[in-house]
Amino acid sequence: MSTPPRRKRTDEIVDAIKRMIVEHGLGPGDRLPQERDLISQFAASKGTVREALKALEVQGLISVRTGPGGGAFIERMSEGRAMSLLSNFLFAKNLSIANIYEMRKALEPLVAASATPHIDEAGLKRLEAIISVYDHEPADATERWNQRMAELDFHGIVAEYSDNPILAFTCRFLQRLLKDLAIAQDIYVQPEPVARAGGIQHQRDLIAAMRRRDVTAVTAILTEHMAEAEQHMLQLQARLENRFLSEDAAPRRKRSAR
Repeated sequence: MSTPPRRKRTDEIVDAIKRMIVEHGLGPGDRLPQERDLISQFAASKGTVREALKALEVQGLISVRTGPGGGAFIERMSEGRAMSLLSNFLFAKNLSIANIYEMRKALEPLVAASATPHIDEAGLKRLEAIISVYDHEPADATERWNQRMAELDFHGIVAEYSDNPILAFTCRFLQRLLKDLAIAQDIYVQPEPVARAGGIQHQRDLIAAMRRRDVTAVTAILTEHMAEAEQHMLQLQARLENRFLSEDAAPRRKRSAR
């Protein structure tokens, strides 16, 4: 049996500092021990400790300040920054609408089920209010865009009430990917009417099921809703791509007719 490769000393120190942050209950703005104390504590060289601190800084967990009163300070890693880092990682991966919905179909029913025991009446009212943003045809392009974003925000509100933080984060990240994905944005700005009545009914049924704490119904409703949402988006994508192909072919036909 092969033995696992020996970890770099820098990585061991990074993990040890992370444990220290948790065990000592350190929060944003708190200072880590001075560099010389870290060198002594980990029996490491100055270069190794500085490399570990730099790795933590790149991860967004600390900031290193120089000068009087300087040192390494705990930073708050915002959800937005974490999502931006993940988005950058996926930037060159040729992410597709189908990729995103493959994950959403699996996870959105789970996050809604986990949120059902915890969502309160105020949360349910928020869901009802956001439906009113897109339960009618938009008056202009700005309202059309806002409606599409609100449709995704509905599911972000549901995720807020989940007791599973990694599940909630992942679902909100998938929703953000749809907002940022170029082909999805092209779809969202199209002026054609959107058949959203079925989706809205699913969401109203979901609210009713969550209000009566019916986890089984919540799971079934979101499973069906996500499958239909994927089909709808893929149909819109195919229609848009066909339109682009037709518009591209038209000049060629015109040139060949000369």
